[in-house]
Amino acid sequence: MARKRDIVIAVVIGVSFILAMGFFGLMFIGLMSGDADFEFASFGGDIGIVEVFGVIDESSGRKWIEQIDKYAKSSSIEAIIIHINSGGGGAAISQEVYDAILRARREKPVVAAMASVAASGGYMIACAADRIIANPSTLTGSIGVIISFHTAGELLDKIGIGTETIKSGELKDVLTYSRSMEEDERLMMRNVVMDTYEQFVDVVAEGRGMEKDEVYPFADGAVFTGLQAYNHGLVDTIGGLDEAINLAADLAGISGEPVVVRQYERKRVTLFDMLGGLLGEVRSAVNQEFSGPQLMYLYK
Repeated sequence: MARKRDIVIAVVIGVSFILAMGFFGLMFIGLMSGDADFEFASFGGDIGIVEVFGVIDESSGRKWIEQIDKYAKSSSIEAIIIHINSGGGGAAISQEVYDAILRARREKPVVAAMASVAASGGYMIACAADRIIANPSTLTGSIGVIISFHTAGELLDKIGIGTETIKSGELKDVLTYSRSMEEDERLMMRNVVMDTYEQFVDVVAEGRGMEKDEVYPFADGAVFTGLQAYNHGLVDTIGGLDEAINLAADLAGISGEPVVVRQYERKRVTLFDMLGGLLGEVRSAVNQEFSGPQLMYLYK
């Protein structure tokens, strides 16, 4: 009897161990993969839509770049629509999305369609398209650069926490949270921001066929409605997504009713999917936090 009981216990322990390893294995896979896969909503079509929704960061931006490149190389896709509902984000990744759209333009027509918000980095990437269409009440513009960070020096002093720093140069610990900026640090960061700003102005001038001096009056961070942007020459026409589809079809020479395809994010349906996704989001947030302050084309 004891021997039989020992066998049962051993089997239970073994099964429990296998289940536990499987559980943590699936969690690890979810952590490593982060977000769900993107899949085509249909197998063929004439116009591909890329939905640039939300903050433009490394995680979202890489997906959009991959999607744009995929549509650009597809023999069945004749035109691309960049549907934008974003207040912008990181300067570098916004520039990479912009470059991806320029690459796609060499292959086929690209139309930028603005939804509720297409500001700062959202406006920058629109400038890479052949045509920009905005809703009359779209919030756009915000041409400018910002970098911000928190300081907690006085609070740390009050609770008795100090920061010791050993640095190779006087400017090495610029943007540290433990103290306010010195004047030479502020000047350096001002130069960095203004250099990035000039890059933004160059993009707008090239994309809109304007001289830089024509762009500067609108490049002070101000936001505009879509109608105001149209009157300033910052967008080409007024309309919504349907009008953008018709415009893209005209540019591509598509006859008849165009077939539109887009990619969608697979729905998470299992506990392991949800756990993996949660851990992936935590990882993304932690990585972003520890990457430090960033130059942002961002409308706040």
